[in-house]
Amino acid sequence: MIKLFFFFSHAMYSFYHILCLLCLLNVLASIGKHKHPVLVHSASEERLSANSINVTKHFSFPDFSLSNNPRIIHDVKLLGSANFSEEKGALQIPNESQVTDIRQQAGRGIYSFPIRLLDPQTRTPASFETTFTFQLNNSTISDQNYGGGSGLTFIIVPDEFTVGRPGPWLAMLNDACEDNYKAVAIEFDTRMNPEFGDPNDNHVGINLGSIVSTKIINVSDVGVSLKDGFVHRAWINYDGLQRRMDIRLGVANQEDYPSKPIFSESLDLSPFLNEYMFVGFSASTGNHTQIHNILSWNFTSTSQAFLRFPSAETCQGKIFLQNVSSAPTEASSPKAEPPRSFLIFVAVVALALAILLVFYFSNKRKKVAASNILAEGEIHRPRPPNKPRRFTFSEISTATRSFSELELLGRDSKGEYYRGKLANGCQVAVKKFSAQFLSSHGSDKKRLLKEIDVISKVRHPNLIPIRGWCKDNHEILVVYDFFPNGSLDKWLFGAGVLPWTRRLKVIKDIADGLNCLHLKRLAHKNLKCSSVFLDVNFRAVLGDFGIVLLEAESKQFESAICQGVDVFEFGVFVLEVVSGRRRVETQTEQGNPQERNMLDFAWSLQENDDKVKLVDKRMGSLINLEQAIRVLEIGLLCTLNENKGRPSMEQVVELLNTDRPVPELPRTRPVALFPYSSANTGLCNTYSCAALKL
Repeated sequence: MIKLFFFFSHAMYSFYHILCLLCLLNVLASIGKHKHPVLVHSASEERLSANSINVTKHFSFPDFSLSNNPRIIHDVKLLGSANFSEEKGALQIPNESQVTDIRQQAGRGIYSFPIRLLDPQTRTPASFETTFTFQLNNSTISDQNYGGGSGLTFIIVPDEFTVGRPGPWLAMLNDACEDNYKAVAIEFDTRMNPEFGDPNDNHVGINLGSIVSTKIINVSDVGVSLKDGFVHRAWINYDGLQRRMDIRLGVANQEDYPSKPIFSESLDLSPFLNEYMFVGFSASTGNHTQIHNILSWNFTSTSQAFLRFPSAETCQGKIFLQNVSSAPTEASSPKAEPPRSFLIFVAVVALALAILLVFYFSNKRKKVAASNILAEGEIHRPRPPNKPRRFTFSEISTATRSFSELELLGRDSKGEYYRGKLANGCQVAVKKFSAQFLSSHGSDKKRLLKEIDVISKVRHPNLIPIRGWCKDNHEILVVYDFFPNGSLDKWLFGAGVLPWTRRLKVIKDIADGLNCLHLKRLAHKNLKCSSVFLDVNFRAVLGDFGIVLLEAESKQFESAICQGVDVFEFGVFVLEVVSGRRRVETQTEQGNPQERNMLDFAWSLQENDDKVKLVDKRMGSLINLEQAIRVLEIGLLCTLNENKGRPSMEQVVELLNTDRPVPELPRTRPVALFPYSSANTGLCNTYSCAALKL
């Protein structure tokens, strides 16, 4: 009865508004019958005037304590490794209290609501001023040579869900959005990255749509040390009309501006702004760690907007004048009104009945749809962007056109890969595990689903994100993002030639992704060129996981083995990328086809100190030969036996990103119990791969 009451109340409310609208139309229609001089003035004589107004937005966070301000959890959105520290009353990146390794972490704290920062008509940026206090603490203070890790930024970004890369990227940008991602950042950097043009490990940079700073200020020149552990206060003022920025630094208890800014110059932000943007902070760690605390934050913006409204000669004024002048005419012809009123009454009744019928059938359809969803046992609620979810089998079947052969991307021993298109238009890749694999000895569906769930929570720019999964009675499917540039092997061994700069970037990207997995106690267990994919910007991402959970004590032996094999596989992968040759090639010698193991060939060249022959000559003269030889040596280092010098992935990342000397390689390759071959891929499923640790 209550639902019925609300239903008819809503219908009568709509009926009332429609009746009022029709009455107004009736008045206008009656006025239209009379030719009065007032109405001879057409719309062309109505002048629209425009007045500018200022739109102001202000918010203030004296601290970030949930006990002092419970609403802060709604006002500030936390992404990645960001967290509210109740102990310090701070927005903290990364979370100091977490028990896991805080290296290679990235996070953001974003004000949850968009701010108007650009007038789209005049392309005038808003003026804003913000002040915040921050403290950068080394989490391993006993290490005197930590060098910072990595820094903090005040950011202006177009969305509230993207998280940039860790390390020198400061969680500001990632490769996928670097070319078209409008962003402004003021970085407080405590790590020197020469590849990004950093002058030292103590500077402030202004970044406009790029990780490379447009303006850099060496704050050592003004007597400030960002990594001294003290609480600092920053003031950032931007005059949108003058297009001028002013930045000042001081101590925390200093409420007034310092007398001299560290930066005060003209700067046009309009090319890097949308009308509405999000403001907040981002920070990251690399191989060295640092706790970034934002202790307080005030922000005020003022944007110019234009309101258009009619002149004093409004439509209502015309109606009023017309009514006054036409009153005698209406009184002289009273017989003309009843037919018009009667017709309007009939139209209103008919329209009301039509609306009631529409409401009735619409409500009935909603109830039927709701009962169908409940019958299926699953209610799909809105989810945060990019968060993995469980798909129904029908959704995936529709996306892949019933797993059509036309959508087949490839197959392997575990199953088949299909291209699909979801209902929202997103392209995906679907891995359909084969019945033979699921029923084979040692495969546990519960463990497989648990592994899928664990890896779906891992987020890194160089790991393919999992969009979701499906568990039907007899099927297990995984849904990944689709990469239109395909897998690396098609680019590396196909007709085209990847230049050296792209190959080096691919190697570094995969090293970062693999290192992230190892730091989270996971192993990839299936690294090869066909498991590496390239996005539209040729950023390399690692997919096609063969993950092993490493949390249970019973898996510790397997975990150590598989991470070691990952490093070994990465070494072979590096040799493939630099040489442009497959790990096992079939060659015809004297009319007989013979297989040549590329790893054995590489070590034979090492014995003769002739590694240059392994470098792909198709790259031409643009290759940095010295750099290529160094990367080859890192690859060979990864193929050593573990007790003979094989590095960890963390050490490999450091070697690839610094000028640290590569440890000396032996003249001959140590002999393993099971020599490497392409058939050994996936040996981590058994403990026989322990031989690679000898």
